[in-house]
Amino acid sequence: MEFPGDFNQLELLQTHCHLIPRGTTGPWNEEEEEEENKEEHTEEWYLQEECRMQETCCPADFMLWAAENNRLSVVPRLLSLDSSLIGCCDSDGYTALHRASYEGHAGMVQVLMDAGAELEARTADGWTPLHCACRWDKVAVASCLLWAGALVNSHSHGKVTPLHLAAGNAGAGKTLELMLMHRQLQAGLCNNSGETAYTIACRSSKHFHLFEITDACNTVST
Repeated sequence: MEFPGDFNQLELLQTHCHLIPRGTTGPWNEEEEEEENKEEHTEEWYLQEECRMQETCCPADFMLWAAENNRLSVVPRLLSLDSSLIGCCDSDGYTALHRASYEGHAGMVQVLMDAGAELEARTADGWTPLHCACRWDKVAVASCLLWAGALVNSHSHGKVTPLHLAAGNAGAGKTLELMLMHRQLQAGLCNNSGETAYTIACRSSKHFHLFEITDACNTVST
């Protein structure tokens, strides 16, 4: 299609932005691309990697790797040798529970919680494991964490709640629904930018209508 020489696309967007449907997203999905880019390894590869890490890495790094990669036979063994490893973290503050949470390993999450993992452990940005589960749409993990007593309204240093993160993920409909059904949820909390989760959902996701299921006691800004 050819446009006249004086055509101004920016001006068109400014004058007709109201015609753009609210809550729509493009065909590109960051989460789907991340899943596609993940390299799959054989069990033999993991066993070789375990041997290498056991010989060359410190126990904390081995522990974090094992939790992230769902090595259910490794984590209990490491903890039996040094129970303090349950609280180890990387340079960004991510613990084994954070890593298992953002990878969606519900079984590993349960093992770590049974071993005393801190539900409200914070990263450098103030994220809890529940933040991680909600950001990456790991609904089974989010359910485990909430069942164990994770704080549904916990917020990061930027006042971002797990609900904000679920609302901003176009593919996190199930996780968003889980969060909105929690009776202690305060849906109207604002982040440091003054945005509620509902505001973010309207901009980022087709699931903004799910906010209708919140209880009357929850504050939803419309």
